[in-house]
Amino acid sequence: MKRATIRTRFEDAATVAAALEPDNTPEMRTTVEGDVVETVIERETTGGLRTTVDDYVTNLTVASQLTDTDTNHE
Repeated sequence: MKRATIRTRFEDAATVAAALEPDNTPEMRTTVEGDVVETVIERETTGGLRTTVDDYVTNLTVASQLTDTDTNHE
């Protein structure tokens, strides 16, 4: 199993995580701790992982813009 962990900081991390939730797949786990949204993505293949991470980053960008709480990307 291939795995990627993506951590980002937001003033209102819970709002950003909630905006992402409808697009999450069963291979994704998103948690919030303080101002950090952490998403772990697991896929069987490297190509599948790359595609899912790419989709997630696109969705994260949109969620950040819509919630206007983006403070720092790690």
